[in-house]
Amino acid sequence: MRYFIGVDGGGTKTQYALFDESKKILLSVKGPGTNHENYEGSFDEASNLIWQGLTELLHKADLQVSDISFTLMGLAGIDHPFQYDAMREKLENFGLKNFEIFNDGFIVVKAGASASSAIGYNCGTGTCCNAVDDEGTMLQLAGLGDFSGDVGNGHWIALKVFNAIYDELFLFIHKTEMTKLFLEKFGIKEREEFLGTLENLATEAADDYIRTLIDIFFTAANNSDPAALELMEKMAERGAQLITAHEKTLKFNAEPIEVILSGSIHTKLPADKYIQMMAEKTTAMSNRKFIFKKLEVPPVVGCINWIFQEYV
Repeated sequence: MRYFIGVDGGGTKTQYALFDESKKILLSVKGPGTNHENYEGSFDEASNLIWQGLTELLHKADLQVSDISFTLMGLAGIDHPFQYDAMREKLENFGLKNFEIFNDGFIVVKAGASASSAIGYNCGTGTCCNAVDDEGTMLQLAGLGDFSGDVGNGHWIALKVFNAIYDELFLFIHKTEMTKLFLEKFGIKEREEFLGTLENLATEAADDYIRTLIDIFFTAANNSDPAALELMEKMAERGAQLITAHEKTLKFNAEPIEVILSGSIHTKLPADKYIQMMAEKTTAMSNRKFIFKKLEVPPVVGCINWIFQEYV
């Protein structure tokens, strides 16, 4: 029996999965995020966390590193060759062999594509758009935050919702349903109390606070609130630009071109209106046919698909 390991390392959590020869997940464990950019110790700290996760998985499976035929990792923050080299060296020093590392956006493509090529667009904690074409060429766009003009991720949405509410309460620029929803949710009577809610970002309630702002956005946008729809248009426009750039740069011979949507914004929230907007804009920009698919399996499945496509 041969065994394989897949690792989906994001900014907030990491999944380690043990697979058998039939691509079945035999065992899975989860740990903290492993993006080196989020840690003061950078690659040292992130690689140590990865090794701990792998060790825990192997211990629970009663296996040794030598029992694993191949390990493939999709890691957030591995965007450039020097980052790849640094992480690979750290993991080799732990004794890991027969492994490969990619940016986590690429395993989304491999997890959801019906063939070996597709475009993957992820909006969760962050934003990235990755593609693998018919010749195996890989390209990553976005993923650098404000430096690459990333929009549509959870933090971007939360910030823009807060901005819109601030503009109504303090600058009297417009009215938006988002303000009403927020004030009702937090029981706010005076506008100064609204500013006080930012204290949540410095507490354990930070994630819940951000999720509340995101929920308010989708509720308002799906109710056709103009301010929320304006934000949704920006999200759809940027997504279409990224997807179209992949289509123009890489080689996709067959149509429709698959676009795999992943991340909580795309797959866990009522985002159908936004996805339809993005699909329409993408077709208009490229004059090609696309099919947009929400990822329905864990991204770590892309690791075992990739292993069997290229490494076994």
